Amino acid sequence: MTILQSEIAVGSEQYEANKAALLVQLEEVRVIQNKGLEKSYAAKPKFDKKGKILPHERVRLVLDADSPFIELCGLVGYNMHDDKDGSDAGGGIIAGIGFVSGVRCLVSASNSAIKGGTIAPMGVQKTLRLQKIALEQKLPMVTLAESGGANLNYAAEVFTSGGTTFANQARMSAAGIPQLSVVHGNATAGGAYQPGLSDYVITVRKQTEMLLAGPPLLLAATGEIATAEELGGAEMHAQIAGTAEYLAENDADGIRIAREVFEHLNWKEQTKTIDIRYKEPRYSAEELLGIIPADPKQPLNMKEVVARLVDDSDFLEFKPEYDSHTVSGWAKLGGLNIGIITNNGPITPQGAAKTAQFIHLCEQTNRPLLFLHNTTGFMVGTDAEQNGIIKHGSKLIQAVANATVPKISIVVAGSYGAGNYAMCGRSLSPDFIFAWPNSHVAVMGSAQAGKVLRIVAEGKQKASGMEPNEQMLDFLEQSTAMKLEQQSTALFNTAMLHDDGIIDPRDTRKVLIFLLQTVYEAEHRQLNSSKFGVSRF
Repeated sequence: MTILQSEIAVGSEQYEANKAALLVQLEEVRVIQNKGLEKSYAAKPKFDKKGKILPHERVRLVLDADSPFIELCGLVGYNMHDDKDGSDAGGGIIAGIGFVSGVRCLVSASNSAIKGGTIAPMGVQKTLRLQKIALEQKLPMVTLAESGGANLNYAAEVFTSGGTTFANQARMSAAGIPQLSVVHGNATAGGAYQPGLSDYVITVRKQTEMLLAGPPLLLAATGEIATAEELGGAEMHAQIAGTAEYLAENDADGIRIAREVFEHLNWKEQTKTIDIRYKEPRYSAEELLGIIPADPKQPLNMKEVVARLVDDSDFLEFKPEYDSHTVSGWAKLGGLNIGIITNNGPITPQGAAKTAQFIHLCEQTNRPLLFLHNTTGFMVGTDAEQNGIIKHGSKLIQAVANATVPKISIVVAGSYGAGNYAMCGRSLSPDFIFAWPNSHVAVMGSAQAGKVLRIVAEGKQKASGMEPNEQMLDFLEQSTAMKLEQQSTALFNTAMLHDDGIIDPRDTRKVLIFLLQTVYEAEHRQLNSSKFGVSRF
């Protein structure tokens, strides 16, 4: 047993300054999240008048009471397309992993309280990410549908990827992953194929409108006159077309039926039991707030973070005497054995070689990998180049890319350049990746980028025989640095779907335990696949 000993002076002036800075960053995220909630709940009178339940309440009702729920991609699309302040962020979808009738599953709900649940480009990308998670983690999927379909202002950006979401549904069914849709309202044109491609469909009397062409389009295209109820009403689909398996009386009844279907899936009965006996860390999660330096240029000992995440603060470091910049070792988290990789600085040739070997050892014994990002990237300079930083760095990236064990990433602080790849950033396809509100991800530091462009521009001026224009060079350096700083923040990256969401550092252990249990179940579940999936005849 190797217990980590903390050297943090809890309550010191520096600790309190760090804590205050991180709380400000966390509050910025909370304010944006609340704008979306407030805008959604502002539609409650309209929903009440129609006898409907708000989308957020639908999610709450379908989930088991007092069960854990991890939201996914909650701020995707922030400040993009039509979003101006975060109130339209989320891609028109409320989604996450939770429990329905005891079954761990992925829940997705159209946020029809905002713009009728229409989908902007980032909403389609979010759907693709949700489907990838469901397929990889073998999670049944519940969709609470009520959407006007594609946001026509961005139809060209939505069309092709939208078709991919339908193809994914077909593949999920063939893989043996159950999909259930409750159609709470409008599901028109392409939107009708989402429930149509589900394995179970529940329609809601006097609310469902699931049709390829509404009355106006039908009249314009064919001259036929028909009502929406005749074309795509709940009763028609349940009693005549046979598209729906169940007919609900209202929103709540539709959700009740969905929960009952999941009760009879025979899914949780096949789940391998996890031994959940474990010890809590010896240090409080609350202390994580004061550990991260308010000034990102200040060093951070990531073992202090590890000590507040792993069971009993017990961490067996691998090769502790060989390169101190990259730290790796074994621990238990929620009673499950894992390998941890993190950074106390840039990745050196020695650190890259050590980490690649560590990944091979975890692969040998099927231990999931947890990456805790805090790196400026790969070491540069003559010494690093001559010691094979390209060779060893490439082999590290190769090891990360080809590792078959589950991989989870938490972007704790900075994650720059190819160091982000080596630490299993989004492009290396981790099973899950979340970020802290203070984190930064970019090709390089903003100040560094500004100086690089200044040097290049100054060189061009001198090469052409010009005297360096200091005013122009100052502007170029400062504007470049400002742009990269804005494009490296946690909010920018989560908006671009570079992670699965921003989390409160204090919740990291709980989130990780939930995610590790999710990947554990996936590894031990045998799906009953078929060639074409479930069909309606």
